[in-house]
Amino acid sequence: MLEEIRRLFTELRGGDKASSHFDADDERVAAAALLVHVATLDGALTAAARDKLRSLLMAQFSLTAELTDELIEAALAADREAVDFYHFTSLLMRMLDEQGRLRIIEMLWEMALVDGRVSEFEDNMMWRVADLLAISPHERIALRQRVAARQAAGKQP
Repeated sequence: MLEEIRRLFTELRGGDKASSHFDADDERVAAAALLVHVATLDGALTAAARDKLRSLLMAQFSLTAELTDELIEAALAADREAVDFYHFTSLLMRMLDEQGRLRIIEMLWEMALVDGRVSEFEDNMMWRVADLLAISPHERIALRQRVAARQAAGKQP
């Protein structure tokens, strides 16, 4: 209720554009915020990373191009406001089964490997997020290898 009141006042002030499709407790925003975070660990969101992000989100959540752009904007804002990964991962733990959480880790690897390599910061983030999502080190590494092999073969997910 407080969120609805805040959104109403924000809209009346003409302040930040409130999303009518994605709120802060939407698991799609949580997943996208993690993807945005890993995509920007090496700096700004590159064109290649943005394209990969768009394709992953459109495919995973069956979104239109317009809704995908709206989700990315919501994710960028959520990532800027976040102090850690816990808010995102706890929401994903509540909303997704193990297969869903494995898919999130796979998507994160796809973002981390978009430039063909994984930095130590990306690797550390992957370890922490996988741990928070109750994904074993074995599964995390297997997903990394699967994504890397797919990229080496020139295949898309």
